[in-house]
Amino acid sequence: MQVPHPAAEQRGEEILAVFDTAFGELLTADPAAFRVKFRKMAASAFAFYRGTACLFYRDLEAAGDGPDSGPFLDERTGRVWIHGDLHAENFGTYMDAGGRLVFNVNDFDEAYVGPFTWDLKRLAASLALIGYTKALADEQITDLVRICAAAYRERIHALAAGSTAEDLPPFTLDTADGPLLAALRTARSLTRFSLLDSMTEIRDFERRFSPAGGAVELDAAMRYKVLDAFDGYLETLPESSLARPDSYRVKDVVGRRGVGIGSAGLPSYNILLEGNSDALENDVVIYLKQAQTPAVSRHITDPAVRGYFRHEGHRTVISQRALQAHADPWLGWTELDGTGQLVAEVSPYAVDLDWSDLDDPAEMAAVVADLGRAAATMHAAADDESGHSLVPFSTERAIDAAVAADEEGFGELLVQFAHEYGARARADHQIFVDLFRNGRIPGL
Repeated sequence: MQVPHPAAEQRGEEILAVFDTAFGELLTADPAAFRVKFRKMAASAFAFYRGTACLFYRDLEAAGDGPDSGPFLDERTGRVWIHGDLHAENFGTYMDAGGRLVFNVNDFDEAYVGPFTWDLKRLAASLALIGYTKALADEQITDLVRICAAAYRERIHALAAGSTAEDLPPFTLDTADGPLLAALRTARSLTRFSLLDSMTEIRDFERRFSPAGGAVELDAAMRYKVLDAFDGYLETLPESSLARPDSYRVKDVVGRRGVGIGSAGLPSYNILLEGNSDALENDVVIYLKQAQTPAVSRHITDPAVRGYFRHEGHRTVISQRALQAHADPWLGWTELDGTGQLVAEVSPYAVDLDWSDLDDPAEMAAVVADLGRAAATMHAAADDESGHSLVPFSTERAIDAAVAADEEGFGELLVQFAHEYGARARADHQIFVDLFRNGRIPGL
């Protein structure tokens, strides 16, 4: 076996320490799920980066990039609603509360309150990693990051100047183009019936979950607990979501266990509901899963932020409702065995941005510009007008003022970080693979 370089050995110990803090309890409870998670992370540097937000924020803190100490950060811009895991694959389609297909930021499991630049740095480094995998030159990667930063800055300035949703409409079937429009058209071609067909079957003239596909049958005691948690969830929904009470009649419940990069080891449950009519094709599947501690929260010590949330389920939902205009009407929270849970629809209309066939630099440039605009719109949505007291000021005006003080430096900050942390993530990926394949990760 090759002896690792001392610097790589030291970095490996740092990675293991961060993993122990972030994953320790869940890994001990379900090592098999983490073996799947880590094998997915081993596939590429980008997959590793996706699964290690915990390491990313530890590195920011170690570099002295705190909530109040980094460039463009002050008492306001250092405590806005942020996505927490804003990388280039956390964008996709969803059906909003008004029945409109929208392309925007998705997956808010890591959302919290913190510095707006942390979101942008995480996005910029992900662009550097994607650019590297597509063999783009460093100058081309620099251009992509600058384009993204400029689009973000332009959109934030427009919103701060008073532009409305009518002036700057979201990305929809009517307004999007390129790969974003392709994702929306793919989402439109999907159907609720196809989703239901993949997860359920008709038995005795009623729809039930099918035993295939990873469903786990629950015993009577666990089923009762889940249904009790479901009753608590109903109390967290806005009145507009409860217009037809029959929609929430439970038809079936099964257990599932998350094995994805972000949800390894987290117990979850699927609940089959009546939906908005008696027709079987309108049934709805929602998931109830244990909400995770966001990686960024370990580096934000403000007691006003920590004390704002009842538990991680509450934190996830409040954050998503703040950051996402017209959020999923099924979105809510509850508790199960004293632990916070996130509840939302298993949507048939969710399509992630597909980078696999996105190779032309000009097309990539157009896409990253749209991602920058989407990130700006998300940050601007969550402020004094969003109905939450945790960020009681205009986010877009605060960010606009901070960036205006050094327009050129803003883009250069993200370019430099993208290259430096992209290289760091690629090196860390190799260190991680060696740790994993040589049995160095405790508990696996």
